[in-house]
Amino acid sequence: MLLRGLFLQLLLLLMLVLPADSTADIYKYVDANGCIHFTNTPTTSNFDIYMREDGDHFSLHDIIQRYSRHFRLEEALVRAVIKVESNFNPKAVSRRGAQGLMQLIPQTARLLEVSDPLDPEQCVRGGSRYLRMMLDQFDGNLDLALAAYNAGPTAVKRYGGVPPFTETQGYLVKVKRYLQHYRTVKDTVL
Repeated sequence: MLLRGLFLQLLLLLMLVLPADSTADIYKYVDANGCIHFTNTPTTSNFDIYMREDGDHFSLHDIIQRYSRHFRLEEALVRAVIKVESNFNPKAVSRRGAQGLMQLIPQTARLLEVSDPLDPEQCVRGGSRYLRMMLDQFDGNLDLALAAYNAGPTAVKRYGGVPPFTETQGYLVKVKRYLQHYRTVKDTVL
């Protein structure tokens, strides 16, 4: 508690002293020893966004947890999809136009009523909702749901299973590897 109070005081002091144009998003990571690390330039994917550049405080962990519960998804699964889709970069944009943490394409974002896929809360809400829709559509089959999330449900139906696309097959392997990782690693969050 003392550490948190000192950090918040230091953060407030820095916000008052530094010019407004030098502010940036702040990321947080708790290592295996319980040591809390803060940075504005994450060096590993272990960092989660802690505070936005505009000063709005929120926890990506809390957002993931909220929408995982809301859409009856395993939190580790949502984290794994985010890791593979954007490497936790809320401003990620793919060559194909997919945006945000969960890489929503514009058509899917509209379907999910996500007006700003670069907003972490909207993107996690929409992506989690879409993941739930895919799980429901494919009777809880995780491989088919993930393949549909990546290649689209039409491709999964057309091929009668996971499409033979190298990207989609690799996507499944990566998401399932991170799913196992996030099932075993429990981060402590402020």
